[in-house]
Amino acid sequence: MTDIAKDPAEWSTGDEPATASQESYLHTLATEAGEEAPDGLTKADASRKIDELQEKTGRGR
Repeated sequence: MTDIAKDPAEWSTGDEPATASQESYLHTLATEAGEEAPDGLTKADASRKIDELQEKTGRGR
C-alpha cells in the first residue's frame, strides 16, 4: 500500500508551532515510551516525533 500523506517538510504550515492536540498526544506517547516530551516543536517536527514514538510504543499500527 502506498502512503500518500505529504511529508511534514512540505507542509505550508509546518514551521508553525505544534497544535494543542499534537502536544497532548506527544506527552501521552512520550510517557508510554519512558521519555521526556519535547517542548517548542513546530507542527512538522511534532508530526515526525509522533511517528517516531508511535513506532517505539507500537501505537498507530
